[in-house]
Amino acid sequence: MNFLIVLTTFFLMEGATWVIHKYVMHGFLWSLHRDHHDHSTDPPLEKNDYFFVIFAVPAIVLMYFGSVNDFNYLFYIGLGVTIYGMAYFFVHDIFIHQRIKVLKNTENPYLLAIRRAHKQHHKHIGKEEGECFGFLWVPVKYFKMYFNKNKKEA
Repeated sequence: MNFLIVLTTFFLMEGATWVIHKYVMHGFLWSLHRDHHDHSTDPPLEKNDYFFVIFAVPAIVLMYFGSVNDFNYLFYIGLGVTIYGMAYFFVHDIFIHQRIKVLKNTENPYLLAIRRAHKQHHKHIGKEEGECFGFLWVPVKYFKMYFNKNKKEA
């Protein structure tokens, strides 16, 4: 049962991420997210990196209260949020934005689709008119780009 709580939370975080990214990060907290889109300066850390702390606090609180209450469901919800945050960090910051140069020349259609969707998101410098606010779910049109390319080459 605890595994199902973690897994469900992990997948529900994708919807939460979409809503938070579109309405909070591109909304009233745009002042923190703006430097992630506007690369007029290229510091090693961005104001946008504060979101890691902002999102980690509820997960830590959930895990704490769940652990002091015999590791109840709150702990496992917090664990699911934490695992999602780790996946986000590895895929978004390391793979997509190449803060650490790995998988730069991947041929994996899923990873290429994630990268393309995120690139489409970043083509909009302002907070309006954005697209592709999710993280792990990629619109089908980006998959088709790479699967159709592979079919033509075969």
